[in-house]
Amino acid sequence: GIGGAFQYGLQVSIINSPAEYIKSFIRETWLKRYGSLPSEETITLMWSFIVSIYSIGGLLGSSAAGYLAVRFGRKKAMLFANVPAVLSAALMGLSRLCGSFEMVIAGRLISGVCGGLALNIHLMYAGECAPRKLRGLMAITASTAIAVGKFVGFALGLREVLGVEALWPVLMAANALPALVQLLTLPFFPDSPRYLLIDKKDKEGCI
Repeated sequence: GIGGAFQYGLQVSIINSPAEYIKSFIRETWLKRYGSLPSEETITLMWSFIVSIYSIGGLLGSSAAGYLAVRFGRKKAMLFANVPAVLSAALMGLSRLCGSFEMVIAGRLISGVCGGLALNIHLMYAGECAPRKLRGLMAITASTAIAVGKFVGFALGLREVLGVEALWPVLMAANALPALVQLLTLPFFPDSPRYLLIDKKDKEGCI
């Protein structure tokens, strides 16, 4: 779940605490570029776009999850979901250094793709790998991972942790860590028996 539903929960909650810092960043960047301060309506519009574009990315990721899970298998598709996570973390983490609030927008869109992919494939992979008696329990791990992700996002956003102006890019790039953990550990996991039998026609591998 750390690279699955956890990513969704983390990104949903992590955006709350740095709101004022990101608005200030947009204001400062706009002033440097155009020599004038943007209106409050423009700031609000850009901030709303940063928050809501995650859902558009989630829609794109969810739409592609089924195809990727069948084409490459549950495990490889789950590994692929970490690529947009690392890319989005790089964009958002370097946004202030590069003086580009557009990188935050792009990063949020790409992290939404990761969330949409990971949430759907997590459910498929966990359910299909679980023994019959534990299938319901394993399916619930998605909800648990979302809740833990939200909690970790709120915890990281505290002023005592990363919720300060100097560290908001690091906070926004925090999704890289669970992605890297999964990239290092998931290759040692088995593939889904259902995928091996139905999609790959590999009865022996399934057994």
